[in-house]
Amino acid sequence: MPANPYEQDLERNPANYAPLTPLSFVERAAYVYPAATSVVHGKRRDTWKQTYANCRRLGSALAKRGIVPGDTVAAMLPNIPAMLEAHFGVPMCGAVLNALNTRLDAEAIAFMLNHGGAKLLISDCEFSPVIEAALAKLGRVLEVIDVDDPEYDGPGKRLGKQTYDELLAEGDPEYAWQGPADEWQAISLNYTSGTTGNPKGVVYHHRGAYLNGVGNILVWGMPQHSVYLWTLPMFHCNGWCFPWTMAANAGISVCLRKVEVEKIFDLIKRHHVTHYCGAPIVHQALINAPAELRRGIDWKVNAMVAGAAPPAAVIEGMEKMGFSITHVYGLTETYGPATVCAKHAQWQELPLADQVRMNGRQGVRYIVQEGLTVMDPETMRPVPADGETMGEIMFRGNITMKGYLKNPKATQEAFTGGWFHSGDLAVTQPDGYIKIKDRSKDIIISGGENISSIEVEDVLYRHPAVMAAAVVAMPDAKWGETPCAFIELKPGAKVSEKELVEFCRGQMAKFKAPRAVVFGELPKTSTGKIQKFALREKAKSASAIES
Repeated sequence: MPANPYEQDLERNPANYAPLTPLSFVERAAYVYPAATSVVHGKRRDTWKQTYANCRRLGSALAKRGIVPGDTVAAMLPNIPAMLEAHFGVPMCGAVLNALNTRLDAEAIAFMLNHGGAKLLISDCEFSPVIEAALAKLGRVLEVIDVDDPEYDGPGKRLGKQTYDELLAEGDPEYAWQGPADEWQAISLNYTSGTTGNPKGVVYHHRGAYLNGVGNILVWGMPQHSVYLWTLPMFHCNGWCFPWTMAANAGISVCLRKVEVEKIFDLIKRHHVTHYCGAPIVHQALINAPAELRRGIDWKVNAMVAGAAPPAAVIEGMEKMGFSITHVYGLTETYGPATVCAKHAQWQELPLADQVRMNGRQGVRYIVQEGLTVMDPETMRPVPADGETMGEIMFRGNITMKGYLKNPKATQEAFTGGWFHSGDLAVTQPDGYIKIKDRSKDIIISGGENISSIEVEDVLYRHPAVMAAAVVAMPDAKWGETPCAFIELKPGAKVSEKELVEFCRGQMAKFKAPRAVVFGELPKTSTGKIQKFALREKAKSASAIES
């Protein structure tokens, strides 16, 4: 074959190639918009010039402490400025940020600190009890940098010899940080929920963080200088990459230590918030808030909702409230959102119920993700686009993790056949959009018939008394399994088990309706996801009592 002329004498060099890294976003924001507001936290107002200087101070101070590329720096922080700064300052010295789930217990935190090999921990004083207990289990000395947030006045104490502000004071605001030599270099470490056994450490690289940071803007159509409210924890998939997104957007991050409905509406109105993210439970809480809290919002607020399948009631409720909702889907292993239910203008002409149905799908791949498909995991062949044949959702591309830290077996299994296997079961509809039917472990097989727990939940959410619903399999001597519904009612609402069962029977095949209903508060993760593994154990116990 003749030589390819486009590959001759046209070499990659520093003038025409640079490894992608989201660290460049904060540098550019500070250069172009130095006086623009970057962060709002209580009475605090930072500019992009100040944020960039703080990030450089952090990177510099960590380097002076001997933190080198490949080291892990852990952070046990709520959604405060220090957490935003850590997303840039830690990787500026080549280290990897491990943002810890602030609602985990000491044993889980100790495991993550050990498994990730943390060399230093930045921790908010609110979490000192669990961190102190975790350090006692660690079996080694770990330096702690305490964050004293003026917006927090609850219990807690300092565990280290130095505060975060004192650490920053040691750093150089002109620190000459270097981007990664290779964009494949790790930027962050996130742990899966670990509902069975120890959690797995998911590794992100600079390239993926850069691309998903930009991808969020493109998919959501975010105008420059958007005002983003931090309802989503920054420890969850690095806040779905939005710390990097907001720097690329040169927007304003409005911090929020704790998800409280009254506080959320207050901040939305006070700062003219334009965007926020959250799990369905967060949006559900806003929908059910007193009407007086919602008064005064006369501009479009864009809400992004993620989850296996947000109930139709959530989508409908947000639209009625005047909020524009965008449905996304992803996993820790895909940097957070990796699909979006991309909207079409003609959908607006449909009846609301049809709009809800169209917008309730997981949709199509993110613009920065190369591959999305629903395949038979055994044959690795795509299922037909008939809306009925189920397969497993699979991803491939730049916003798929590097792999699981120190776990080659799990990494190899996850990437079998050259695709990342999500574990979520879905169908491909005739227009090419995907629709989740269930997690593979959540499908209920009753008398040989498959029942989607999500389908039953969707019906339950339509009942006016239901705040939250989860359906799991309950062992049954005759049918093998039957649906058991766990229901959290709205404040002051009343409904009987019989009424709910009959409500479901009136809207779906009778065999799919719950055979048992349990009322009470539902166990949830720190990101608002209902913990079905705990409910499955309760369902087993209930079945044993009944038999």
